[in-house]
Amino acid sequence: MDVTEIRSRLERFGQQHLLAFWDELDDPARGALLADIEQVDLALVADLVASHVSDPDSGATLGELSPPSCVAAEPGTPAHAEARQLGETLVAEGKVAAMVVAGGQGTRLGFDGPKGTFRISPIQDKPLFKLFAESLIATEQRFGKPVPWYIMTSPATDAATRDYFAAQSYFGLEAGNVFFFQQGVMPAVDPRGRILLAEKDRLAMSPDGHGGSIRALASSGALADLADRGVEVVSYFQVDNPLVTPVDPLFVGMHQRTGSQMSSLVIGKASDTERVGVFALAGGQLKVIEYSDLPETLATARNADGSRTYDAANIAIHALSRTFVEQITRPDSSGGGKSMPWHRARKAVPYIDATSGRQVTPDGPNAVKFEMFIFDALPLADNPLLLESRRSEVFSPVKNADGVDSPATARRDLVRRAATWLAASGVSIPRATDGEPDCTLEISPLAALDADQLAARLKDNPPTIEAGARWYLSGD
Repeated sequence: MDVTEIRSRLERFGQQHLLAFWDELDDPARGALLADIEQVDLALVADLVASHVSDPDSGATLGELSPPSCVAAEPGTPAHAEARQLGETLVAEGKVAAMVVAGGQGTRLGFDGPKGTFRISPIQDKPLFKLFAESLIATEQRFGKPVPWYIMTSPATDAATRDYFAAQSYFGLEAGNVFFFQQGVMPAVDPRGRILLAEKDRLAMSPDGHGGSIRALASSGALADLADRGVEVVSYFQVDNPLVTPVDPLFVGMHQRTGSQMSSLVIGKASDTERVGVFALAGGQLKVIEYSDLPETLATARNADGSRTYDAANIAIHALSRTFVEQITRPDSSGGGKSMPWHRARKAVPYIDATSGRQVTPDGPNAVKFEMFIFDALPLADNPLLLESRRSEVFSPVKNADGVDSPATARRDLVRRAATWLAASGVSIPRATDGEPDCTLEISPLAALDADQLAARLKDNPPTIEAGARWYLSGD
């Protein structure tokens, strides 16, 4: 488009101020500004301004909530055996893919770079990306079929992530089985719905939330690639969780066995005030209620046996059917299709005043950002499944530099899980007086993906682990 056409389009949507400094810009700056403008769906922004800014109280309320039903697949039961066998068959047939949301940077960790490059394992100091890659290689070795890996980056991390994988030779994965795609962005708007300028030649843009991964799958061509490969189930997880198993045959099998379009792993909350969303039924639909939206009376509610009523914590591990993703990214023209909702977030956004040209740094929230949440796909799904799991096996996120959900707690939990697996294999684990392992342990995913595989590996040659030892089991 030339500038005349863009100016006319901006005027139609009341955003003509974005060209306020056009005459001051050189050609490269003009090109950057036009590129930003062209990627904005102005009609969508206008609709969101009407529904989320001009009428901020029009959003859905929580309504009456009730706790959801969760399924436990206990080892030794027919359901467990059938689901595991089904999941293993799907993996062996190449019908399962892994997808990691990896758009975040390590800013809160005091780390300069994509969060997936953060080193986390307790002995080998492996980065998060390497742990996941080793798990996928081990899955391929176990079932004889490569697992394609879809990695969602952001504009801030895309180039660095691609360069990192290339420098690491894809950690031994086939480059053709690793698909990078970028998260979408949305402009920030002021209370009048006017898009903010971050610079005279750039719009104030921000990622569209982890739910934007669904849109990005479709727009990037990743969804078409999944279909071309014959993938039926996408195993979704976030990059900051080193305990996750990228492809868990039991979870995949339970998802497929129940005819679910979207399934989620759940764990019990650590406390009433843990900063995690909880699953709940609202108006008969399964939803995730953010911790900040759950009233204290419900967060502290107890059942007759003393257990927590709203205890099913969302840990961002999901299984989605590919056909379901296709359905919610291509609603039909008659309005009968399904689409995910947008949310607003009030934020402090520095901007260029379109009248004076001065940089303004606000003291408090001055703008609205728009984002999607992946769990908002649940109410759209048929037969959504919640599968119970154990925190110690699947969840220890790396979010903060210290304290809760920090590198220290994640490394501790990796050691604890290794100790549990080894103890189940008959290995004696030295313990400190507080019960913690009195040793540092690390098990490569290439050596074992779960406790059963480790037990089989160590059956004829169990190790002796001394107090204070640093013990590492490689896949060699």
